[in-house]
Parts: sequence; C-alpha cells; structure tokens
Amino acid sequence: MLETLDDAAVHRWCGGGLAALRAHQHEIDELNVYPVPDGDTGTNLVLTLTSAAEALESSESSSDAAESGTPLGRAMRRMARGALLGARGNSGVIVSQILRGMADSFATAVAVRGSELASALRTASEAAYAAVARPVEGTVLSVVAAAAEGAGRLKSDDLRAVARAAARSAAEALARTPQQLPVLARAGVVDAGGRGLVLLLEALVEALGPPGSDEQPLPGVGGKTALAISGEGPETAGAAGDRTAEMAGAAGFGYEVQYLLDAPAEAVDVLRGQLDRLGDSLVVVGTGDAVSPTWNVHVHVPVEAVGAAIEAGLEAGRPHRIGVSRLDGVRGDRHEHHGGEHDDLDEPRPRVEDAPARNARGAVVVAAGEGLTALFAAEGTVVVDRNPSIAEMLAAIESTGAGRVVLLPNDDNTHAVATAAAREASHNGVRVSVVPTSSPVQALAALAVRDPGRSFADDVIAMAEAAGACRYGEVCTAQRESLTVAGRCRPGDLLGLVDGEVHIIGDDLPSVACRLVDRMLGGGGELVTLVLGADAPRGLDETLTAHIGQGWPFAEVQSFAGGQPRYHLLVGVE
Repeated sequence: MLETLDDAAVHRWCGGGLAALRAHQHEIDELNVYPVPDGDTGTNLVLTLTSAAEALESSESSSDAAESGTPLGRAMRRMARGALLGARGNSGVIVSQILRGMADSFATAVAVRGSELASALRTASEAAYAAVARPVEGTVLSVVAAAAEGAGRLKSDDLRAVARAAARSAAEALARTPQQLPVLARAGVVDAGGRGLVLLLEALVEALGPPGSDEQPLPGVGGKTALAISGEGPETAGAAGDRTAEMAGAAGFGYEVQYLLDAPAEAVDVLRGQLDRLGDSLVVVGTGDAVSPTWNVHVHVPVEAVGAAIEAGLEAGRPHRIGVSRLDGVRGDRHEHHGGEHDDLDEPRPRVEDAPARNARGAVVVAAGEGLTALFAAEGTVVVDRNPSIAEMLAAIESTGAGRVVLLPNDDNTHAVATAAAREASHNGVRVSVVPTSSPVQALAALAVRDPGRSFADDVIAMAEAAGACRYGEVCTAQRESLTVAGRCRPGDLLGLVDGEVHIIGDDLPSVACRLVDRMLGGGGELVTLVLGADAPRGLDETLTAHIGQGWPFAEVQSFAGGQPRYHLLVGVE
C-alpha cells in the first residue's frame, strides 16, 4: 500500500482506468436513454483516456528539463492535458476538467496523502462545475461532488482509505442519479458519464496498492439501477443529454458581457454568484495556472445590468479585454472600461508581422459525409469529421489561418468540445465564437447570412439568429426501445424527429419523411432544405419535392446529396 501518491501510481491509475473503461465501453454506450444512434459516452470516455495515456507514455521518452514542478505534478499535468486535447463529447470534456483540477492541486506537491487527495477532489469538483454554464444534478457532476464530499468526510491521511471513501461515495451517488433525473428513472438506468467516473475512481484505488485483509469490496454499480423500476422496457419522456451551450439572446437578456479576469479563486466564487443573479448563460472558466489564475467571464444581462456585471469583475480582481455587445442582431456599442488593458474581445491584439492573418475570418464546421463535406468546403469553411476531439478542433481552427473564427458544432454533444476548443485557442490570441448549431441544416442557414462588412461580433449574432430561426428535422432508425412523445419505439423502427424530439414512428421511409415535412411546415416556413443520407433510397428527394409542391406550393425546396451516415434524411425549414 502506498503512503503517498507518486508519478508511478499516476501511470498505473491512467492505464487501469483506461482498461476499465474499455471493458465497460459497450455497457456505458448502452446507458443512452434516447433511441437515436448517438449513444457514444463510453466510446468518448475511452478516447479521452486513450489520449491521456498517450501523453503519459510519450513523456517517458522525453526530457523533463524544460518542465517545472515535481515528478508527480508533471505526470498529472500531462495526463490532464492529454485528456483535454483528446476529450470528446460533454462527458469527456467534464472528465478532463476533473483531471485538470487534480493536476492544479498536485502541481507542486512532493507528498500526497489522504488529506491532500481529498483537497484535490474538491478542486476537481469545482473545476467540473465551473465548466458547465447551467450544472444539472443527476449527472457526472453530482458523482464527482459526492466523491469529494466522501473523501473530505473521512479526515484521514490514509491515502488508500480516502480514495476508497471517494469511490464508495461516488458509487452511491451514481445509484441516486435516477432520483435526480426523471428521464433516467423512466429508463431504469444510471448516468453514463457518472458510471465512467466511478470506474476511474475505482481504478485509482487499485493503483494505490493491494487491498488490506480487512477491506470490504466496493459497492458495484452497473448500468441498471437497483431501484427495481417496473415496466416492460426502457422509457424516456424526451430528449436526453446535457446542453452546455445555449442560444444567444435569451428572453430579457439582450447584452453579452465578456472579459478576462485576473483574480483569486475565492473572489471568483463570489463573482459567480453575483453574475448568476444578474443574468443568464453564465460561464466562468479558469484559463490560467493555479498560482496566477486568469478567468474567462461570459454572461448575458439586461441593459441596465451591464455596468453591474463589469463592476463585479472590478471588485473581484483586474478585468481586461472587456467587451459588450447586443444580442438582438442590431450593431451593438463596444465599450472600453477602466479595468485594465481596454482590449476589445472582438479584436485579439495581433503581432505586427501577422496582422493581416489575425484580421482574417474563418469558420470550422463539424460534419460527416462526402456531400456535406464538399458543400461546407465550398462555403470556405474547414470541415471536421463528427465527434471530434478538442485537439482536432484546435487543429482545424489553426488551419483557417484566421484570427477570428466561428465554430459550428452541429450536434448538442459537440457543443462542450467546441466551447473548450474556443477557450484553448484564445490562449494563442485567436478570437473564437461558437454558434450553437444542432444540425448541419442550421449551419447552412448560419453561413448563408455571413457578411464581412459587419463587425465580427455582429456577424456571429446574425449567424446565431439564422441558426435559431431554422427548425431542423431528422429521419433515422431507432437503436433501442424507448417511450417517446410519439409512443413506444423499438429497435429498427424509423423515427422522424423535430428539433431533437421524436414526433413520428413508422416503417416506411418515404412515408415517415413526408409526414415529417408536413409536421414541420405546419408551423410555417418558406424554404425547405433536404439533405439525403448515405443510404437514402433513390428518388426520395423527387418524392418529397413533389409532395411539398402539392401540399405546400409556396415553399421553395433545395436538395443536396449529403451522404451522411446514421441519418437517412436531414430537413431544415426557414
């Protein structure tokens, strides 16, 4: 049994955690409570930890001379950085932030015993919550918070005992997630990301040495809950998954305030509470190191609270690169304030030699399928394949060669990755904004309104408005049994979704597609965009065009061969 955590134990932990996630990958993927073919949490966590392990392995053959800190601090920093760059999906991003919090705590540690591990888990929990604009209980966030609480409650320097307490508390919290999220209870499953975190904490216990003779086994928590939920099969009442990005311009909050802030963590905790009371879409994320932290502050507020949002930053520390813009599509005033460098967030300060590139604009789009890729490339964008890692998004941002870049994730589960990539890119002076598109058809609508004559901020707002005004529909094949608002579906059924919600269940693709279009046009619309999937039957676009011409003669139709996998048809209505 180890008396302290060292760099060798970090290597064992990372390897053991990756092995555990691989062993349970399919189980975690199956915890998706929605029938669409996107339940990739287990796969995303495996890919995230694979990147962390590769970062650790590569460090063994490299020199440590250029790196500061203790061997433990360097190992944890590499593991966390590898996880961040390889993070995929919302759960992957949150787990990378948990590792980052622990790495910050261990940055200069020489010896880590139980009390230090408990403190590191508290920091990890805070980092995870800070990465999410609106934390949702009953997710991996609840599980890491319980792990930190359980570790701190023990008040011991016995390292393995504290790690066991954290793992036990996490498993108990995981079992409670269905009580916190009704959608999990109806499905009879626990949270997928939380399940992955429990496996990682159990791997940490194993990395600290063999169990003592008096140790009791840790409580095993599998995919199904122990709640004896009755019913014929998995059920859900609506769309699942945490949305970590929100559409701009929420009702009542017409101005975006954003700035960088040099301040201690204690002051930022107070600031976060003040801003949460003032507005909406709050994100406060640390972008610096543990010694001299810098924070990226973003909030939407009503006009009368703009000054208060900036003054709160002045009270907390030194705000700089302050920017204020309207969210209603009208060109907003950009203000400079007396808090620091007076830099406009819209204009990253370029070096003289690369000013032309820094002033250029670019766009990165997430898409799959030869047709969609070619379509977006023709719009002058850099295309990244579906389910990208943060490193892949960063490489795409860099390849634009631009100083101001728009990201269009086209999938709710990629929003967190895009947001994290935007934060990382800002360290290099690149201004990146995420337009929270949930479908490629929304990205097409957003790209159609770009105008280089507008300021970058106003152009982003216009793109967000165009995306938000485009309703999106999809036709796919159900992957699992589920109870939807349209009734119970079973594997193999065809599903018609509107804005992510199942509205139609059928067994004939042209029929389901026509009914879907009717449902969408019933709410109005002048332009219909059809994007055919890789396995769409020949003539589907002609069938739909004729159907729309007969039932909705005033609607214009444009059709593309997207070639996307998984989804037979994508529909956009503007």
